Amino acid sequence: MFLRNTFSVKFGGHVLTSNSKRVLFTLSNFKKPSNIQNFNNTTMMHASICTLMRCNFFRQSLPRLCSKIYISRNINLFNNRTQLSERQLPQYPSYPYQKYERFQSATPFYQKQIFWVYTGTVGGLGGIYYVSHLETVPVTNRRRFIDVTPKQEEKMAQQAYNEIMRHYGNRILSPLDNRTKFVRRVAEQIVRVSGMQDLKWEFYVIESEEKNAFVLPGGKVFVFTGILPIVKNEDGLAAVLGHEIGHQIARHSAEKLSFVKIIILAQLFLSIFIEPGLLGRLFAEFGIMLPFSRKCEIEADYIGLLLMAQACYDPREASKVWERMSIAQKASPPQFLSTHPAHESRIRKINEWMPKALQKREQSDCVHEYTGFMDTMDHFRNQWVRW
Repeated sequence: MFLRNTFSVKFGGHVLTSNSKRVLFTLSNFKKPSNIQNFNNTTMMHASICTLMRCNFFRQSLPRLCSKIYISRNINLFNNRTQLSERQLPQYPSYPYQKYERFQSATPFYQKQIFWVYTGTVGGLGGIYYVSHLETVPVTNRRRFIDVTPKQEEKMAQQAYNEIMRHYGNRILSPLDNRTKFVRRVAEQIVRVSGMQDLKWEFYVIESEEKNAFVLPGGKVFVFTGILPIVKNEDGLAAVLGHEIGHQIARHSAEKLSFVKIIILAQLFLSIFIEPGLLGRLFAEFGIMLPFSRKCEIEADYIGLLLMAQACYDPREASKVWERMSIAQKASPPQFLSTHPAHESRIRKINEWMPKALQKREQSDCVHEYTGFMDTMDHFRNQWVRW
């Protein structure tokens, strides 16, 4: 049988069709089974035709979005070999896959007008809050921001005091110790000219080789015995105690706590636009916090120098103390990594302030007290010679 374009085969009430281009095959002895002997042959032929119906040969071609594909296939049908000629599949235009992106056309919230309205409102209120909490440092007249009340400061100082007493309590010298009396005698002279006599001052001497001294808010001063060989005399000790009392006068502890709040708020605002990351934290620490701490230390040096001069101690001994401290602490870290300025920087600043400190000492009653003391000594010497 030869069919063009389409053909159909009828077998046992079943009709088989195909849309092949050109198909040539032969079916012979294609009859209904009349007896049981040719029943098996008929069953096999029926199974072969059913298998042929399931082949791709009798299926509609599905369009594919690809280049030219040529199919050459040999089909064995009833022991007759049929060759399917090469043909080209229909071509269809290809379309890009559609992708869904969440908030693809959403505008960043910081580019919206409402964001800047809120930012301006909060910034204005924050500016009013900042200006309303500005204070002036008593000696340097520097304006600074403080929003920590004295009660809050005392509460935090009490917690720090309890921690220090747990750590150093068994090494605090007795009030009857000569070193404690030495520290107390010099400290009382500086407190007398500080203008803070109403504060309950407490002075502790800790038995330790550590070369250090510090003050807690509320007037609690701690001095380590390791620093006494460096100060050597009352003038040197007055330079150290004047520095610590200067921290209390300027309330540097409360100022640092207030400054930290500003830094945290600034970091939160900048995190809206950029990711802070490690570089942001390093910049906040080494570029802002440490320089601020060094500035407070320099200010305490200035206040302490004027206090010791007003208390009739020689301010020129202050630079000598830091020279000896520089020799004792050879392995000190670089200034940009420290909370305190380098010893060389402190000595240079003290020498710059020295004329004003000497003038402050001359304006006090130190010269008259020294003259009266010498007159008294001359009187006793003359009486001793006469006797």
